[in-house]
Amino acid sequence: MRKLLLPAVLALVLPAAACGDHGGSGDTTLTVYAAASLTATFEQIAQEFEAEHDGVDVRLSFGGSSDLVAQIENGAPADVFASADTATMDRLVAAGLDGADPQDFATNVLEIATPPDNPAHVQSFQDLAKPGLKVVVCAPEVPCGAAAQQVAARAGVTLHPVSEEQSVTDVLGKVASGEADAGLVYVTDVRAAADRVHGIEFPESGDVVNTYPIAPVAGTDEPALAREFIEMVLGDTGRQILRDAGFGSP
Repeated sequence: MRKLLLPAVLALVLPAAACGDHGGSGDTTLTVYAAASLTATFEQIAQEFEAEHDGVDVRLSFGGSSDLVAQIENGAPADVFASADTATMDRLVAAGLDGADPQDFATNVLEIATPPDNPAHVQSFQDLAKPGLKVVVCAPEVPCGAAAQQVAARAGVTLHPVSEEQSVTDVLGKVASGEADAGLVYVTDVRAAADRVHGIEFPESGDVVNTYPIAPVAGTDEPALAREFIEMVLGDTGRQILRDAGFGSP
């Protein structure tokens, strides 16, 4: 009897169903907060997830990991959180806002990005300390900024950035627009930007590897869906998408 009544019930409910970021007409929304460096990969994973879950819309919110945790701490309705480093995820755990133990799913390292023609002729990490060079980095509280500080300390290089941004995509944007001579972003960001920037690898980057953890948020209204999304990120589909984007395995 329940199966027979379902079409009639859906006919009444669907017109008022909420629309998610991927244009579906589902009546269930899963909200995922993720580090800005995961934008392209999580958009692909979300599309795959929606394709396998009829009636579900994945709403993605990207930004600096520290900003996202602050939003969750202030009551933002997130179901899943993916951070660009373990230290930021530890904040979520310390606040008792993790719905299950975080799981590592990817790694990333820094790379120098310059405008396509590299007008300042940057060739190495040491070049970032040249007088007059306009360098942009992430703010220290953001994972990419913390990594930049660690790399600089280990390399014995003092950086004098002209600005410190709240997300790696903001750094990339300033470099791509020519507002900066160079910026420190992730390898994956350089690859995703294609010909918008020129990438320069440097050996010191291997000394500081960021590990990305993911966890459901405590109190989520969709614990089963949150768990299934995380499983997709950790599974074959997610691993392949992340690998293709240049992420390493944890």
